[in-house]
Amino acid sequence: MNPPASRPRLAVVLSHPTQYYSPWFRWMAARPELALRVFYLWDSGVREQVDPEFGRPVRWDVDLLSGYEHEFVPNLARRPGADHFWGFRNPGLPGRLAAWNPDAVLLFGYAWASHLRALAWCRWRGLPVILRGDSHFLGRNPRALRRLPLRLLVRACTGFAVVGAANRGYYRALGVPAHRLFFAPHAVDHSLFDPDCAATKEEAARLRKQLALSPATRVVLFAGKFTPGKQPAALLEAFLRLEAPDSALVLVGDGGEKEALTTLAARARPGTVHFLPLANQSEMPARYLLADVLALPSRAETWGLVVNEAMHLGRPCLVSDRVGCQQDLVTPGETGWVFRHDDPADLQRQLQQALQVVGDPSQAGALRTRVLARISRYTYAQTTAGLLAALEFALGPRRQ
Repeated sequence: MNPPASRPRLAVVLSHPTQYYSPWFRWMAARPELALRVFYLWDSGVREQVDPEFGRPVRWDVDLLSGYEHEFVPNLARRPGADHFWGFRNPGLPGRLAAWNPDAVLLFGYAWASHLRALAWCRWRGLPVILRGDSHFLGRNPRALRRLPLRLLVRACTGFAVVGAANRGYYRALGVPAHRLFFAPHAVDHSLFDPDCAATKEEAARLRKQLALSPATRVVLFAGKFTPGKQPAALLEAFLRLEAPDSALVLVGDGGEKEALTTLAARARPGTVHFLPLANQSEMPARYLLADVLALPSRAETWGLVVNEAMHLGRPCLVSDRVGCQQDLVTPGETGWVFRHDDPADLQRQLQQALQVVGDPSQAGALRTRVLARISRYTYAQTTAGLLAALEFALGPRRQ
């Protein structure tokens, strides 16, 4: 049965199911404002596949497919994946979209063949397109944004679901008028990251005991891929230079730099550097909670959703100036610390300051309050409100 005519039909074109977007789709599908159907271009995530950067098979332990309408469009790419233009080659996509007959299309990104095919089809059909991406020009030459193809591409879109301040700046630099930009921030399912959850607290305490971390030990957490771009080695080196008493560094993850990191960690004082294996989504809350600070020292990061997750648990964050969420979530001295991505001395200074603050109960408590207040504005409710505003604009009779 088709939904009532008053409900706009929104088709979503997305590469594959993820632990971040599926809960949002389920949340939107339960609301009365729109009819939603997601068109996936690849089945990564629902079956175990080797992640080349983690260097091991990965399959998330959260429900990715129930609670919302979706379908998988056959992908004919020789090497499917989001790491190259031809990774999504779905010639049947226009036909599947036409069969569902949407009023508008929400397009996640534009850097792949099938996404451009969908955009061209929408233009041919006269369908409005809302673009959602998280590109920014942090660390990029602004001249790259003057390229004609990019400007033509954004002109083909009706509205933009903006994930944050750096993303907004990117579109503005491409000449997109402010009235076409709608704040629909990156968010996570915060119900999974409850700082008051008894089970999470118990697991965090168990992990601290397993690692022989005393209640007074200040813990810095890195969670992610052990790759050069994420810079876990730079973080470890800064920690080793500090020689801070009553502190520890915990690295959660896997990847190509694991052996080098293990060798480097051998220089640390006993019991101050620990490795935990790659954790699944349901295991992450306890890992954030065992720490006092989350560090994301990446050379480049479109957003950094681990920051959202950690902040929902009241944890301040230390990030580089190339992390896309920094302008929104991590204000130096208020909700965390920011260092210059290519300055080891600055990383060490900010790390030292972070450890000093979280080691002072009065400062740490006030910091936690500010962190929770900031992240409370980055929820599925706010993201959906922004998307609905973009959709209303896209379907309006007086678009400009």
